[in-house]
Amino acid sequence: MTGAGTVGRVPFELGEEYVQDPHALYEALRADGAVRYVLLPSGLRAWLVPRYAEARALLADPRLRKGRDAIVAAFVRQYGPPTGDEDFPLTGHMLETDPPDHTRLRKLVNRAFTARRIEALRPRVREIVAGYLDELAASAPGESVDLIARYAFPIPVTVICELLGLPFADRADFRRWTAALLSVEDDADAGREMAGYLTGLVDAKRAEPADDMLSALIRAGDDEDRLSQHELVSTAFLLLVAGHETTVNLIGNGMLALLRHPDQLAALRADPGLLPGAVEELLRYDGPINLATLRSTAESVEIDGVTIPAGEFVMIALSGANRDPARFAEPDRLDVRRPAGGHVAFGHGIHYCLCAPLARMEGALAVGGLLDRFPELRLAGDASTRLRWRDSTLIRGLTELPVVPHA
Repeated sequence: MTGAGTVGRVPFELGEEYVQDPHALYEALRADGAVRYVLLPSGLRAWLVPRYAEARALLADPRLRKGRDAIVAAFVRQYGPPTGDEDFPLTGHMLETDPPDHTRLRKLVNRAFTARRIEALRPRVREIVAGYLDELAASAPGESVDLIARYAFPIPVTVICELLGLPFADRADFRRWTAALLSVEDDADAGREMAGYLTGLVDAKRAEPADDMLSALIRAGDDEDRLSQHELVSTAFLLLVAGHETTVNLIGNGMLALLRHPDQLAALRADPGLLPGAVEELLRYDGPINLATLRSTAESVEIDGVTIPAGEFVMIALSGANRDPARFAEPDRLDVRRPAGGHVAFGHGIHYCLCAPLARMEGALAVGGLLDRFPELRLAGDASTRLRWRDSTLIRGLTELPVVPHA
């Protein structure tokens, strides 16, 4: 199939069943080809890539652009000129820029977000995990609790608030704004509210710097090059969202997978040394990000005999690539002893997730802590019948996970 354009092309429509179970669709799409023109639940028409080899290659392909100008041009091509005032208060961070802007931003942010700074957090993360384990232990025997609300969410949001120097008391607002911005609808009002909040924080940190990463970002650079106000606000947004969303869903999705596979859970309990590799397998099996963020073609791109014209949107299915049987043997089987590595749960190339080391560390400590502290941990009796996934095509995460910590 070769396409010179999308005029008259009927997209394959992705509905609610896709949000609830993308893996079933990706299996069918991989068998059909390396790319498929689809209509996303948001109404966006895009080319979806569900296979590993093509996904990994395109994640690093400079012909696919992420910068605002390229994305806006593709929107205009698909929908026509905007009808109202358009503002982009939270764009301008490294995930939505191309080189050379991306190179400059990543260099500046790397000066503050260092591996040493992340590793230095380990004792504090362990302490935070222990505190929330204590709260779960205080539940009544046989009582069902929501592992997302009581454990998977508060741990990473506490860590990222402390790291960036944000008030932990505002965590409910962070969760509300983030959920709205990552949903199918992409709430513009939430974006403006969050931008206003972060602008105030940046101004306050500039006036009174502290020993936190937001203050370090303000200082990052030299006399010739610093992050602008817009870049600071956008980068704070990126680090806040990426710094907790990935870990929330790593913990939630990972624990669901383990609880549904008691043999793998038992193997991990018997040999805690498997934990680092098991985290990689959990990321591969049902990772926190379903689709990589939006890209558009700067020129025509051919994929497996299909020509995607210039100015078209491309969505790379990380979840689909990570279950591709051409790359992973028995990909639908959870195996905590599977050789680690190779998955694209955190992307690939220059836009590889900056917060991946933090997510891995928090995920390992949080999952390991649960297994060590609660040998009788199980899904609540009716959990499997009422599990729902968040209304998002970007994020792969549960709305709640009812579990019984102890008998």
